[in-house]
Amino acid sequence: MMMNALEFFKNLPDKKCAKCGNAYEEQADCYGNLCENCDDPAR
Repeated sequence: MMMNALEFFKNLPDKKCAKCGNAYEEQADCYGNLCENCDDPAR
């Protein structure tokens, strides 16, 4: 049985920061792999 697209995307694992490993919510206009804390230019 084939899964519908909505179920597929709901079941994807959380995106994790490449630097600290913490899970974070993806931004619609961003394809980066760092969380807000690690991607902060002031750090």
